[in-house]
Amino acid sequence: TGKTKRLFEPACGTGRLVFRLAKAGYSVSGLDLNPRAVDYCNRRLAKHDLPETAFIGDMAKFTLTRPVDGAFNTINSFRHLPTEATARAHLRCMARALRKGGVYVLGLHLTPTEGEPLTEESWSARRGHLCINTHLQTFEVDRPGRMERCRMTMDVYSPTEQFQIVDELRFRTYTLPQLRRLLAEVPELELVEVFDFRYSLDETTIMDAATQDVVLILRRR
Repeated sequence: TGKTKRLFEPACGTGRLVFRLAKAGYSVSGLDLNPRAVDYCNRRLAKHDLPETAFIGDMAKFTLTRPVDGAFNTINSFRHLPTEATARAHLRCMARALRKGGVYVLGLHLTPTEGEPLTEESWSARRGHLCINTHLQTFEVDRPGRMERCRMTMDVYSPTEQFQIVDELRFRTYTLPQLRRLLAEVPELELVEVFDFRYSLDETTIMDAATQDVVLILRRR
């Protein structure tokens, strides 16, 4: 509800979305634990005469100087938080960061309790003569410990060279009941709508035991 002018992204990384929203005229800030990512984001903003608004911070322990109208964390960065306590702390930080009626757009993969889980995904990106093909694969899931280990492989191609980057990611897992219990612990945020990773505003999602990717719309009460 109300006009949207001020936005915030926890775990903003190199600022892919921060930069584009700032260019579109919004007042956008972001935080990340990685100093190099924050520096890259701010240099990109400065290059286009935009305010350097990214800062180093922990998304489970931060305070904004002014409340924002909206916030977003759309592709699984939330699952880097390793415990229930840090996940809960993050949501409480977000509730404090939002003005009343402001929304937090939170995207994550769920672990289905019915059907086969998706364990691989691939995508490509290109800019000029540079092409990067990325493959993400789950290779270990500890359900009792609620931890998923994934391997990310990036094949990089340019006219002068090609090379491969391999990294390992650890994500906390959430079944639908586990997610609902967590949200119930932060009543300041009301779940008002759910979408999936297609991001179509015309197609809402009804979460059930087979649901795997969700984009939650959480509104500050």
